[in-house]
Amino acid sequence: MKSCPFDNAVAEATFKIIKTEFVKKRHFDSLEGLHREFKDDVYWFNHLRIHGTLDYLSPVKYKLTHLKKTV
Repeated sequence: MKSCPFDNAVAEATFKIIKTEFVKKRHFDSLEGLHREFKDDVYWFNHLRIHGTLDYLSPVKYKLTHLKKTV
């Protein structure tokens, strides 16, 4: 259905995390600085930050663990 928020649940959750954990109460001096810090934050989120719903692993470690089990 058009404009149904459940169609974009993953995108909505991602943007919420970006707004609450990355952008809120921060100031960037340049677009290059914003880009560099955003890349660092995405790396941290995917490679270092543990998630309770992923058995307390980072998304990358969780994916690699489950890929090994299926191969």
